[in-house]
Amino acid sequence: MVRIDIRYAGDLRCEAHHAPSGASVLTDAPMDNHGKGECFSPTDLVAAALGSCMATLMGIVAARHKLNLDDMRVTVTKEMRSEPVRRIGRLSVEIQVPAEPDARLRAALEAAALACPVHASLHPDIELPVSFRWGQT
Repeated sequence: MVRIDIRYAGDLRCEAHHAPSGASVLTDAPMDNHGKGECFSPTDLVAAALGSCMATLMGIVAARHKLNLDDMRVTVTKEMRSEPVRRIGRLSVEIQVPAEPDARLRAALEAAALACPVHASLHPDIELPVSFRWGQT
C-alpha cells in the first residue's frame, strides 16, 4: 500500500506528496478547462504514468536478458473527449527503442509493455494504440 497526500493549493492547483519518498508533484487544471496549464494536469499524469509504467516493465525484461535500453523514448499523446462527459478518450503510445533484439526478445519486451498495471487499469473505452520502433532513439 502506498499513501499519497494531496493538498488543494487554490486556484485549481494541487500538490501531491508521495509519503514513502517525500517527493512532490504539482498539478494544474489545463487551459481548456479553466486552468492556467502551468504544470501537469491530473489527466496528463495518467498519460505519464502509462508511458513510464510501460518503459519500466520493458526495463525489467531487458535487465533480465542483459539488454541495454538506455535512451529508449516513450511518447504518449493524450486526447480528451467531451461527450458524454469530459474524460480521456485516447492515449496513443509510441515507443522508440535504440536496441534491435531478436524476434523472441522483441516479443517479450512488447508483451511486458502491454501488461503494465497502468495499461490494465485504464477504462476499456479509452483507445490505446501502441507502436514500437526498434533500432531508433
